[in-house]
This record gives sequence, C-alpha cells and structure tokens, in this order.
Amino acid sequence: MKTALAMLLVAGVVGSDCCAGEWPAGRSPEEIGRRVAENFLARDNMLMPPDQVIHYAQVCTWQGALTFADLSRDAALRERLIARYRALMVPANDALIPKREHVDWSVFGVLPLEIFLQTGDKQARSEGMWRADLQWSLPREDGLSRQTRFWIDDMYMIGALQTQAYRATEDPVYLERAARGMVVSLERLQQPNGLFFHGDEGRFHWGRGNGWMAAGMTELLRVLPKESRYHEAIMSGYRKMMAALLATQDGEGMWHQLVDDPNAWPESSCTGMFTFAMITGVKNGWLDESTYGPAARKGWLALTGTLDAEANVGEVCLGMGQKPTAQGYLDARRGAGDFHGQAPVLWCASAWLRPAGE
Repeated sequence: MKTALAMLLVAGVVGSDCCAGEWPAGRSPEEIGRRVAENFLARDNMLMPPDQVIHYAQVCTWQGALTFADLSRDAALRERLIARYRALMVPANDALIPKREHVDWSVFGVLPLEIFLQTGDKQARSEGMWRADLQWSLPREDGLSRQTRFWIDDMYMIGALQTQAYRATEDPVYLERAARGMVVSLERLQQPNGLFFHGDEGRFHWGRGNGWMAAGMTELLRVLPKESRYHEAIMSGYRKMMAALLATQDGEGMWHQLVDDPNAWPESSCTGMFTFAMITGVKNGWLDESTYGPAARKGWLALTGTLDAEANVGEVCLGMGQKPTAQGYLDARRGAGDFHGQAPVLWCASAWLRPAGE
C-alpha cells in the first residue's frame, strides 16, 4: 500500500522549501520521460569499441524508455521502441549485436528480456536468457561469474541481467547469482563511509561508478525476498550508502564527479542514479520518507534542469577507466546527450510512476 508521503512525492507536492508545490512546468516525470524517450528514438546507435557493437549505455537507455512507456501506459511509444529493436535484430545487423563474454557486452540481454516481460515475445526471451546463462557458465572457484572484475560498475551489469532473468523465469537460481555477487562486492568494495572505490586500481569514490552500485542494489532489492539469506546484508549496504549520499548531495541537488569532493564538478549521470535509488527506497519503505523524500525530489529537479531543448542531459562524464589519482577523475571529458546520462533520467521517471512496493 502506498504511504501518504510516497503518494505525495509522486504527485509532486512534497519537498523542501525550494521544492514545495506541484512539479514546475515541464518537469513532471511524464513530460521529462516522454521527451527523453523521444530523444532516444531520434538518435543513431552508440557503438562500443573495439567491436563497434551496441553500447551498454544505449541498452540501459532503451530499457529505461521501455519501462517508462509501460508505466505511463503509452502503447504507441512502446511499439516504436520495440520496432527499433526488431529492426536491429536482423541478419544484416548481426555485426552490431554484442556477443562477447564480458559484462559490458552481456548486459545487452536486459533489453530483450524487458521486451519479453512486456509482450511475451519468446524470441526476445531467448536472446536475453542465453546471455544470462553464459554469464555463469564455467563459474570461478568461489561460485561467482568469471566475468567478475570487482569494478563497482559490474554490480549493475551482472546484477541487472541476472535479476531480469529471474523476472523472466521466476527461477531462484538467477536471484541467488545476483545476490551472492552483490554481497561479495559489498564486503570487498564498500568503505566505512558507505561509498565505494571504483576498484583496486581506482581507489576513489567516482560518481557514476557509485551510481551503478546504487542502481544495482536497488534493482536487486526490488525483487529479493526478505527471507533471503542475502537480504539483510544488501539492505544494510544500501542504507549505509544512501546515508553517505544524503550527506554529499550539494545545495542544488546534484552529486559530483568524485562523490566526497565538494570541489569536483557536478555530474548528471550519478545524480540520476542516486536519485533513482532514493525514489525507489522511499516508495518501498526502505528509507525514511521525511528525510529522503525531499532529497529525491531535489535530485530530480536538479537533474532535469540540465536538459537542453532537445532533451540532452548536460554535464555527463563521457567515460572512465580506473585512474591512480583523483586528478585523473577530475580531468575526465564531459558533455551533453551521452546515453550514460540519458538512461538514469528514464529510470527516475519510471520510478516516480511505478506503484509503491514494485
């Protein structure tokens, strides 16, 4: 059942002083979600080196647009998004389809699985499931996927695919895979302050890397039963992270390229991912409503304030390998319209529209 505050958050009438009242003109989840989805449909494919296949950031944007279309009950938008997928999945485009066994390629599977979940398309189900199963073929000695690198990005890339496979099959083996991998990563990468190092070589709290972790935990907790032996550890890690994020959100509602450095530049993709995690946490009762509800609304307004007339999200980090110095992160290229930034806006719009408890 929706709590009173959760319903008000969806309606746009709860927030701090700067956010009181209804959504400002043009900033409602319905309006923003539709604009960003239309932006996606008008764009060329984003290709990932070295194979020049569909980029995982485009996949995340595409899936986000589909969830938005479903939750906003826009059947025409959904059909256009699915038509683009079907036009892609023809023999002439085979070279564009990610097939390599690697987290950034495997996550393509979340897209056809979303189409299956919305339409029952069995061919789409097959396209997603073979990737989910390949991800755990010949697992490591510790039982984890051999695609495991202990980069925080991977806890979305691996977890989202396995979670989608669980949704598609209701087979708990996929949930076990996602949850066990998440717990091991929490143990290894989460720091006492609640944030995460990028990895063993990048021992800094990179914004989008932490965003992938926040989004990965959020998606997993949406389906992980409280009775699971992993639930307590993941929920504890999630809440610890959310508390750290609450303390590092800036006065405008943004988070920064280095989360714990207020002098680093405000970065949109992580702001969207953190906002998505907070919206979902409030609406599911995982987070205190009066504390995190205003922060979620403030994040949404700051994020959507970066959109230009064509719905390109501004101030997005354009790519980031692990760096040995903080300056390496601060010097990262940034721009507008990159799918790394478009996807979280659609996740947020969907989260605002999603019924509480789902």
